[in-house]
Amino acid sequence: MMRDLFQAYRTFFGKGDALYQLFSPYRICPLGAHVDHQHGLVSGFAFDSGIEFLFSETSTGKVEMASLSFEGLMTFNVQRPIDEKQNNWGDYLRGAVWALQGDFQLKKGIRGIVQGSMPIGGLSSSAALLCGFVMAMSKVNNLNLDRMQIIKYASKAEREYVGLNNGILDQACVVLCESDKLLFLDTKTSEYQLLPFGDGKKPLPFKLGIFFSGVTRKLTGTDYNLRVSECKTAAWIMQAYEDIPLKELQDTRLRDIDEEVFLKYQDKMPARFAKRARHFYTECDRVEDGVKAWKEGDIKKFGQYVFESCESSMNNYECGSPELIALYKILRQTDGVFGGRFSGAGFKGACIALVDPAKEDAIREKVTTEYLREFPQYKDSFELFFCNPCNGVDFL
Repeated sequence: MMRDLFQAYRTFFGKGDALYQLFSPYRICPLGAHVDHQHGLVSGFAFDSGIEFLFSETSTGKVEMASLSFEGLMTFNVQRPIDEKQNNWGDYLRGAVWALQGDFQLKKGIRGIVQGSMPIGGLSSSAALLCGFVMAMSKVNNLNLDRMQIIKYASKAEREYVGLNNGILDQACVVLCESDKLLFLDTKTSEYQLLPFGDGKKPLPFKLGIFFSGVTRKLTGTDYNLRVSECKTAAWIMQAYEDIPLKELQDTRLRDIDEEVFLKYQDKMPARFAKRARHFYTECDRVEDGVKAWKEGDIKKFGQYVFESCESSMNNYECGSPELIALYKILRQTDGVFGGRFSGAGFKGACIALVDPAKEDAIREKVTTEYLREFPQYKDSFELFFCNPCNGVDFL
């Protein structure tokens, strides 16, 4: 892929000096679905597919970025205030600069090319793009940002500029992960651990299966933000029952309320809000149980929690398209799949699974055959890949 980037760079910009190469991986969250925006517990892997950057610095502050995955040359200047969103992929670039401008006077821009290696949907390509671009801007402006600062600015850009009310799960996975470990993150405190599997002496006993339904989606056009508001409202309702002084809704999180309070009032709450809260509390429990199984080196038990996470996503969080639900059910009945669930927010997009590397071919054949039998209209867009966990974003 990098050869394509060099060729594209020459086509757009000519030769160019002092070219930098950067790889920003996609991510999956095996356990901890839909809880980061409520300051819950999450887990994650980065894996060896993602977004490649090839760029050089500009002394004028001008940004010129092209993508081999999306149309349009994105241009703006980092020395000037950032304009409003333009509803294209450049909003992520503008948002990153907007977030950095709150603390830094940026002087240098970049010109370059980016290319993603997989279809969009459920793997946090937006976080990979944001974290990579924040890191690129830090490089040319000598900001010397540490890993947690990269997460902070990328998250701020997505929440406050792009407009997706998520937590820090996606950015943390893209930035912090290591190839042979599980990221275990408390999104309330930002404390995290990188945990080896079992005693850490053996290779990981699985690969990551990525199954694209063939249906693309963009989270800002789904019920994602509505689910966030429903979770906050559930917390508000419980606080009202307990006569706890209320904060503004945007400052309210389910993590602020003990699970015992939920168990006390779950039957009194409107069903919609009780379901959202039930998913939060049981999912955080699954993360802790999954971490225990991971430390014990029990991939089958860990995978079972991943399956249970998806059941709660469907029944309590109420997300998942017909295509994703069908994929999940096929994965559940496929030999060699330790565990699987929707990836990302679960609105269209992809399913992920932890799979036995020795059974890749059989898994590919069965999942493809059964899924396309049910949804033949996606024969040209359904794709699946087998990948390995990898380190977080870095220069090559």
